Amino acid sequence: MDSRVAKLINEQINKELYSAYLYMSFANYYEEAGLKGFANWYMTQVQEERDHALIFRNYLLDNDVKVELGPIEGVEVAFDDPLAPLEAALEHEEFITASINQIYAAADEVHDYRTMNFLKWFIDEQLEEEANARDMVSDMKLYGKDQGSLFAMDREAATRTYTKASPLAAAE
Repeated sequence: MDSRVAKLINEQINKELYSAYLYMSFANYYEEAGLKGFANWYMTQVQEERDHALIFRNYLLDNDVKVELGPIEGVEVAFDDPLAPLEAALEHEEFITASINQIYAAADEVHDYRTMNFLKWFIDEQLEEEANARDMVSDMKLYGKDQGSLFAMDREAATRTYTKASPLAAAE
């Protein structure tokens, strides 16, 4: 594997673990605000982001590339309302999409078709991640100021359950 592609994938592992850390801070905010459904949503997201890091890790190991874990940056969040974490999540998912696109472009430059194929799952996943984040922002803007609607949204978020990412499930 090209050294630049390997470096970017190693960095992506760190970004995915940071994502889990960031989303746990969102879950903490919602838990403290009494919005346990939104807290559940983000704790489920924590598990997904951890899965993403593991998928990248496994890919490097399968390609005989050393996994290099860097430190995870601390998260400092202070939100004024339930909309703010949702907007931060959308912004973060857009950042992750750009990062994955950067890996894809680097793989394309060196004709690393195997990595490009591997990244296809993540490209599709990011479409879903951004759509979910965008929908949550939109719903909160439309309905979040009404306490009854916020309660209903929180109850809906509480129904989200963790499902192991398909590349990990297929590896078992």
